[in-house]
Amino acid sequence: QLQLVESGGGLVEPEGSLRLSCAVSGFTLDSYGIAWFRQAPGKEREGVACISRSGFNTNYADSVKGRFTISSDNAKNTVYLQMNSLKSEDTGVYYCAAEYQGNCFHNPNYYNMDYWGKGILVTVSS
Repeated sequence: QLQLVESGGGLVEPEGSLRLSCAVSGFTLDSYGIAWFRQAPGKEREGVACISRSGFNTNYADSVKGRFTISSDNAKNTVYLQMNSLKSEDTGVYYCAAEYQGNCFHNPNYYNMDYWGKGILVTVSS
């Protein structure tokens, strides 16, 4: 059974940092590209970052470029999202998702994803 489980969310002050983890099971990262999405209250889910199944390609939404970094550890079957210089507008539920043979040539597209985690809340507030 394919599963994605997010962890590492919580409350952080503006300009702080958090690292989210997405642990996958039932498949390996060399077969699936992984993306992070987020959804703020009252807003649509938006793609934040993605990494290709090879690990060589990454893409970021303009709003997080230079602040967020996506990486993968194939040995641990885990993908990370390092979030620095957090802003209040980064608040939302963060989801990781998997796309079969995903190459991450563009910003992640909600409709391309095959499997989703349940999401984890990130709150940026003083």
